[in-house]
Amino acid sequence: MHIFYTPEIHLKNELSEEESIHAVKVLRLTEGEKILLIDGKGGFYHATITRAHHKRCAFVVDSEYSEEPVIACKINIAIAPTKNIDRIEWFVEKSTEIGINSISLLKCRYSERKDIKKERLNKILISAAKQSLKATIPELNDMQNFNDFVEKPFNGEKYIAHCYKNQERIELKDLYNKGKDVLILIGPEGDFSEEEVELAIKNGFRPISLGKSRLRTETAALVACHTIHVLN
Repeated sequence: MHIFYTPEIHLKNELSEEESIHAVKVLRLTEGEKILLIDGKGGFYHATITRAHHKRCAFVVDSEYSEEPVIACKINIAIAPTKNIDRIEWFVEKSTEIGINSISLLKCRYSERKDIKKERLNKILISAAKQSLKATIPELNDMQNFNDFVEKPFNGEKYIAHCYKNQERIELKDLYNKGKDVLILIGPEGDFSEEEVELAIKNGFRPISLGKSRLRTETAALVACHTIHVLN
């Protein structure tokens, strides 16, 4: 069954123009055909097309139900976007497929990318959620300065992954407590600066390792996300 994203489903019974074009012009769906809708907030809706218009495809909801959480905790990753935008797009896609609650974008001392366009990333989030049969779209937060971000309160376990061998680090799998909400910081290609690591620790972040291999930024972020899933 074809899946469509309908964030305003409680306000109107029409697909967006973009989704309407995909349903009617690309997939050639017609009146009476069954579709599955997601609202991005955890709701699934079985529906029937009542008007197959390429700009305003209308439907009627037949039934609805809520998505079952994959795990009991919430996973939040804060990552410095890579210079090659394809790599951060890959992380956004794959972490959504696995299951993540929020992605925050960090501007760090050694960041090679100082800004990013969220529109493209949001489209990837929606596509990945539909592909993996998820009704919840992860929250994508604006680019924020590292120093400001780490000083914000967070109710859960907080970790910073870095590569400095002169500082004690414990592997995430040996430190995380099952069932707890978690926020993990992942640095840029040049890693966090030592001053950034110290500031994070002062604000309650615990330094972690993600294994013996040196990982790319986007790989480290996905490993962190997957590790929390495995531990839960």
